[in-house]
Amino acid sequence: MTILRYILFGIGLLRFYSAGSQELAQVSFSNGTSFNYFSLLTDREVQIRISPEGKILEWGIEVQSMYSGNYYARNLQPFMGRIEYYGSEADSVSKGKLRSIGSSIITYYQGFETPDLVGKIRSIGRLFIDYYGRYDQKSVQGKIKFIGSSPIEYYQGFDDPQLQGNLKTVGSTAIRYYSSFDDKAIRGKIKSIGNIQYSWYTSLDRPGFGGTLKSGPLRQNTGGVVYIIQ
Repeated sequence: MTILRYILFGIGLLRFYSAGSQELAQVSFSNGTSFNYFSLLTDREVQIRISPEGKILEWGIEVQSMYSGNYYARNLQPFMGRIEYYGSEADSVSKGKLRSIGSSIITYYQGFETPDLVGKIRSIGRLFIDYYGRYDQKSVQGKIKFIGSSPIEYYQGFDDPQLQGNLKTVGSTAIRYYSSFDDKAIRGKIKSIGNIQYSWYTSLDRPGFGGTLKSGPLRQNTGGVVYIIQ
């Protein structure tokens, strides 16, 4: 009986710590060039999409196509669960802002902290978010630097001017682009994500196809994160 009690206690403890858990789930690019958003997966399969600067863009459930497992709706299906906002009792920084989505509590950097971060999202559930500050290069100032334990890096400094400010690494996954020396139709397009290669039609290919995807997956899972080319 004692052993059973310990087992049940362990299961309950695991459920407690997993409830409201968050993780970096997706990274999305528009047209294979511009970085769109990070998506955090919370409990009940709810996704929270945030911009490079840490602004919440959308939240809800990702809907898969009925006809193909490779296609998903661009917009999330609205989450019908509990949504709360900070009320009049909150400080001036948080008042009126989103407080929780389901069991995921959202906090913001306060006025007594680094001035550059005031009002930005500090945490979503147990996942803390940090940002590049005023002493970093201008092309990355205000952008997300860490999501939990995952470092986020961008092209800057002595990198190709064409790529300044582009997403460079997410955790240990490197993102490479075609450079300013490549064909004009593919400059700035993603060349590889991790070990996965991408190729695009150039200006020398069939008219009207320049800059469109030639080979490479629209969605791929690398290091536990799904990278999406829209």
